Amino acid sequence: MRFFSFSLLIGAGAVLGHLYLYRRLVRHVAPSVAWRRALGALLAVMTLLLVLRGPIRELGGGIAQIYPLVAYGWMALALSMVLALVVGDLVRLGSFVHARLRPASPPPDGARREFLKQLPRGIAASGAVLGGYGTYKAFSAPELTQLAVKIPKLPSTLDGLSIVQLTDVHVGAFIKRRFIDALVAEANALRPDVMVITGDLVDGSVAELGHAVAGLAALRGRYGTFFVTGNHDYYSGDVAWCRYLEELGITVLRNRRVEIGDAGGSLDLVGVDDWSGGRRLNKQGYDLELALAGRDPDRAAVLLAHQPRNFPVAAARGIDLQISGHTHGGQLFPMTALIGLGWEYSRGLYAHENSHIYVSRGCGFWGPPARIGSPPEIVELVLTT
Repeated sequence: MRFFSFSLLIGAGAVLGHLYLYRRLVRHVAPSVAWRRALGALLAVMTLLLVLRGPIRELGGGIAQIYPLVAYGWMALALSMVLALVVGDLVRLGSFVHARLRPASPPPDGARREFLKQLPRGIAASGAVLGGYGTYKAFSAPELTQLAVKIPKLPSTLDGLSIVQLTDVHVGAFIKRRFIDALVAEANALRPDVMVITGDLVDGSVAELGHAVAGLAALRGRYGTFFVTGNHDYYSGDVAWCRYLEELGITVLRNRRVEIGDAGGSLDLVGVDDWSGGRRLNKQGYDLELALAGRDPDRAAVLLAHQPRNFPVAAARGIDLQISGHTHGGQLFPMTALIGLGWEYSRGLYAHENSHIYVSRGCGFWGPPARIGSPPEIVELVLTT
């Protein structure tokens, strides 16, 4: 139901957004009837591409590869123009109300009327510039976020243990091997003790994206590199991808845990499958109880979970730190401002009783190749006693 609602939301947004673009940029601005018809037809086609994204992707082959480039590239541009036009209309509304409240306001002259008529073009152009900036940020090197997290149960020998998190890379139509190689170089430069990838690594099969993902074999952590599944990894073939990552030397934690440290002191690194991916596909999914079965609750524990859901329960079960992603921090305005309404833990560091959770904005992007108001990040968490 949640997946259906999300798809319905995208479809409704596509229809309403394109109707708005037609009304503001085509209906009253196009120089002729022929132009209005041509541009209206183009907007109708792009609307269908977004509404029918599921069936189109299932066609496979070259269409499935080209589709995201066209549809999501247009989505980024269209959304930016819509946002700019909305801001412009709000300004116009404020000006109209102000003029109505002033006594004996003179009617606008011809030049002003023409200016107001052509204003949407200028606003849409500024929206296109905004979209270009968002695309630039999406493909830019992720920002580095470094934080210290206090864990009282941490053995003194592990004081200062560093964990570097990569998440929500979304290797696919836009993100390829070059992006991965740059990401690996940036992560390795931190020389972490533990490297973790917390899901939504791919949007496609091993056959399609294996070469790009193979660059992750170069990741270096003192105690290794660890991976947990995200919902998109399920849609892309979780079993095949987990097998492939293991072949690259990356340890996959599917509702299980490993010890990090040595005889002088260690902690439990716990990994669970994605919260919703298994449920939607009727497959193995999130199982915190299985991952914690038989664990000594007096030991320090770090949980890798793609979605920040169930954190209070994990905290009650003795998890000291949960590391998650999934939300992208909203990725694009206005979702960056609204993300907190749908997610109690939407981005950044939160505390719950004696436990903490960090929710990363992610390294890549999904859908439109743009990030506005939520730049990508690599996270380094340093554990202290």
